[in-house]
Amino acid sequence: MKDFLSVSDFSAPELIELIQAAIAMKNGEAVVQNSYFLALLFEKPSLRTRVSFEAAMKNLGGSSIFLSKEEVQIGKREEIKDIARTLSKMTDCIAIRISSHADLKEFANFSSAPVINALSDLEHPCQALADLMTIYEKFHTFENIQLTYLGDANNVSNSLALASSMVGLSFIFCGPSDYSLSNEIVSQCQVINKNSLGITDDPKTALVDADIVYTDVWASMGDESSIEKRKPIFLPYQLNNELLSTAKKEPLIMHCLPAKRENEITDEVIESVNSIVFEQAENRLWIQQAIMNKLLLNKD
Repeated sequence: MKDFLSVSDFSAPELIELIQAAIAMKNGEAVVQNSYFLALLFEKPSLRTRVSFEAAMKNLGGSSIFLSKEEVQIGKREEIKDIARTLSKMTDCIAIRISSHADLKEFANFSSAPVINALSDLEHPCQALADLMTIYEKFHTFENIQLTYLGDANNVSNSLALASSMVGLSFIFCGPSDYSLSNEIVSQCQVINKNSLGITDDPKTALVDADIVYTDVWASMGDESSIEKRKPIFLPYQLNNELLSTAKKEPLIMHCLPAKRENEITDEVIESVNSIVFEQAENRLWIQQAIMNKLLLNKD
């Protein structure tokens, strides 16, 4: 496998191996140093994604270059296939944060270097694997663990649903019915594992047996103008102490960040002792280091 565009590009055993490799690297296991060169091609801004990729490549002995939307203008100033073939002649690996998953696939098709999905409108696979790594660190297994996701179906929930199905983690999606997972994602999950995915629009039901509760912004990047319309629809799904009191357990709290505090999550919940949000953020570095290491070793 050359590229990592979707969590399903790896097999279930490979996902577990990646998570274990990332944990080993985090705990100080040495990696073979190589003078790799990473290109970061971003149509959308980022804090965690950019810094974690640059730090991970430095840990692998390499270096990176950041290319902004204004510099490259993917598909406008130059054809996607021309950018892909040019960059892949000059770099060892390319991480792309892009609006269109179709454009991402076209880019990967023409690139001779490994391409990593650093976010698209369809999936955010690096985030999902960092999330699984964080859960694995806490529970040392995915069996008999329930992850409840509250809010809007987006690229993060898509990748989480697929990844959960692959590793046998129970994934409950809970949000307004008009903002639920697409039929395509549901079908993919059911083909992988018919028992992993559950869907409900009742947050109290979703939280009853939750070991982890996860939320994300109610309006994704690029859709911020819809937030005022969405607020009254999503308010029943706000992750707050009142809602958490309906859980039988004391679930861990996750959020992929950036967070809109007092919208999808209250300040007191994200700052609570059960919040593992910033461990989750750190693990972006380690899982992406493991992903790049695997793809580049395969390339060599």
